Amino acid sequence: MEITRAVATDCAAIARVQVRSWQAAYADILPAPYLAALSVEKREVMWREFVTRGSAELLVARDGDSIVGFVACGRCRDDGAAAGKAEIWAIYVLPSHWSQGIGAALLGQALQRLQTLDYSSVSVWVLVDNTRAVGFYESLKLEADADSLKEVEIGGQAVKEIRYAKKLGPA
Repeated sequence: MEITRAVATDCAAIARVQVRSWQAAYADILPAPYLAALSVEKREVMWREFVTRGSAELLVARDGDSIVGFVACGRCRDDGAAAGKAEIWAIYVLPSHWSQGIGAALLGQALQRLQTLDYSSVSVWVLVDNTRAVGFYESLKLEADADSLKEVEIGGQAVKEIRYAKKLGPA
């Protein structure tokens, strides 16, 4: 497996990874019609704009010629977040490649990059009911911020999400 920066030609594969991951990870959390209606084409457009803007980091995990995971990160988008705070905006791995260390490798590369960019901490928002993701972040020493618990609507359904965070050391 190799982790590289994403380029525009990767965007269709990134979109497929995201849609398949959502459909598997959130099958018991979000409404089935919402998950079934997720569009690879719309996500591809979104990721292509992301790559074109170049306003944040987008890394992909390649298994041979196939993209099997990705991570997007940059400045924290929370209201009032200090300039030194970063955020993992998205991290997904194809379900067929879960539990193979790809997510940890992607997150590790993202954290190294964020440290190089002088961020002092990183956070990520996680659906509380996504026990697989919660366990993943906790295994990598991110800690839940109990005060951050909030309710959001996804696919017409109210779900709870919580912020996990970790301090970053000097690069």
